[in-house]
Amino acid sequence: MKITDPHYYLDNVLLETGFDYENGVAVQTRTARQTVEIQNGKIVALRENKQHPDATLPHYDAGGKLMLPTTRDMHIHLDKTFYGGPWRSLNRPAGTTIQDMIKLEQKMLPELQPYTQERAEKLIDLLQSKGTTIARSHCNIEPVSGLKNLQNLQAVLARRQAGFECEIVAFPQHGLLLSKSEPLMREAMQAGAHYVGGLDPTSVDGAMEKSLDTMFQIALDYDKGVDIHLHETTPSGVAAINYMVETVEKTPQLKGKLTISHAFALATLNEQQVDALANRMAAQQISIASTVPIGTLHMPLKQLHDKGVKVMTGTDSVIDHWSPYGLGDMLEKANLYAQLYIRPNEQNLSRSLFLATGDVLPLNEKGERVWPKAQDDASFVLVDASCSAEAVARISPRTATFHKGQLVWGSVAG
Repeated sequence: MKITDPHYYLDNVLLETGFDYENGVAVQTRTARQTVEIQNGKIVALRENKQHPDATLPHYDAGGKLMLPTTRDMHIHLDKTFYGGPWRSLNRPAGTTIQDMIKLEQKMLPELQPYTQERAEKLIDLLQSKGTTIARSHCNIEPVSGLKNLQNLQAVLARRQAGFECEIVAFPQHGLLLSKSEPLMREAMQAGAHYVGGLDPTSVDGAMEKSLDTMFQIALDYDKGVDIHLHETTPSGVAAINYMVETVEKTPQLKGKLTISHAFALATLNEQQVDALANRMAAQQISIASTVPIGTLHMPLKQLHDKGVKVMTGTDSVIDHWSPYGLGDMLEKANLYAQLYIRPNEQNLSRSLFLATGDVLPLNEKGERVWPKAQDDASFVLVDASCSAEAVARISPRTATFHKGQLVWGSVAG
């Protein structure tokens, strides 16, 4: 089914209207069915259900499904995956290092390259089926791939731009310094990549300051953002985070332009150390992208978020030589966050949706509706749930995904 009408009504949309409270705590979410009027990719009005001032416009029926903001996968690798091809599991012996993985990848990339476009399309289909229409993809830039992965990914994104928007991070997966990738990274900036990537400046590049300085200088030269993979823990990971925060503090042009992906070193700090660092990060609008890891590493994501640091999530690997577990589902990430960090009452569960939607929530802390409103992009997902809290707790099924007014996955009644 396709909806490509520039102007239409969507009836029977379940929208959150407020909370019911007991002793000052939200215990239930109030909802109502309404008609949403959509024109030229925007929501232009919220109306009484089935109210159609212009009887000539087409109308569709959401079937009472809950409308939630589109979800955002802010750390994924669309350019290298087994997804869409035959099943392959990992053969990674215990003790495998990142250097071992780089060597493996250097052999494997030429085998994957013929399928890059086809599999990236399949990954986008997967993301849309989970309600995601906005993403940030890392894309390998290193001597083995050259700019080929970037060109392949840009071709796919150009084909899919009506229903999917995606930023690209030029990612020096084999080490910015180690693989002598600076010239290629600069070419990638000129070719349209949006962010300068980086990777473990001590454990891979062996020269923290030089690696980070090079990364930041490329960003400054081309007026781009930075999004670095930092897997290192203590002491090198903590030192790298401190160095990056100090660099942004000294360089106003970088304010609001740095994302640290993974940032596992933060899990090694005590509460007071995290607070102090989080205050500085929030002041410089530095964001964290986390897959919400489970296991012995407990990331202080709630503490960072409570201190005003923008915390985002993403799939990372769907199925590839790094991991076979990615589901491409940001609602699952919000559910993981809720399990790890909150007491599961109605209000806390509903708040946990922030991680999946890039801080866009239907209700504010007081239970007042703040989304959707007139002139918002008509980018949303219909979910078989009674409210946000249930959607997060149950990872409820998605039934339709819309991007700027177009139905890009699923169906509604005609």
